[in-house]
Amino acid sequence: MAEKEFREEKKKETEKLVHKLIQAIDEHPDKVNNYYDLGSLLTRLNDYTQAEELFMKALGIFEAKNDREAQDLLNYGLGNLYYEVGKVNRAIELYNKIEDGKLKADAYLMLAQSYMKKGQHKQAVAYGLTAHELRKEDPAINQVIGDSLLALGEFTKAKEYYDAILKRHPGRADTQFNRGIVAMVLGEPYKDYLAQAKQLDLNYYQKSEQRLADIEKTLQKTQGKNN
Repeated sequence: MAEKEFREEKKKETEKLVHKLIQAIDEHPDKVNNYYDLGSLLTRLNDYTQAEELFMKALGIFEAKNDREAQDLLNYGLGNLYYEVGKVNRAIELYNKIEDGKLKADAYLMLAQSYMKKGQHKQAVAYGLTAHELRKEDPAINQVIGDSLLALGEFTKAKEYYDAILKRHPGRADTQFNRGIVAMVLGEPYKDYLAQAKQLDLNYYQKSEQRLADIEKTLQKTQGKNN
């Protein structure tokens, strides 16, 4: 009963926020942030059609005004929507259009994540490293570089990026888990990392267990050949 009430409460709060943002657009149609905030909220609510329509409409308004900064923000929001629904190539096109210095690191991060989604890990590393030059301490940037290097089998390099995250953000289950995989492959103590990941996010850990089993099998086969 309590959970149902909580969900109802959240739903009402969200509806209020949507209404408030629509009102803000009506009152200030020249403020790009109102369109971006509403489009991003609709994306999070999985209302993709309405979000896309809003972003496209807003892009038309700010293109007519030749407002480059506003267009960059809206392209970023629309790119995130396409990334979310799996239209990764369209997302990449939009992220590549962004010139605004304030958004560059975010755009490069999303480009790295987009190429990871496509399984193109070398490109993901390249864009991740470009983002890293702009924001070295960002855990999301370090994560995407670490994950791409892990996928490429560059375990020692991946370890560096995971360790950089864990110094400041030990509460990331994905980092702890992947650091555990790296340690396992490199023949280092790994069980503590995996135990941390399990404790932090059991759901994530259970989803990732198959990867762990596959790696263990591969390592056993390799060791068997070497003996």
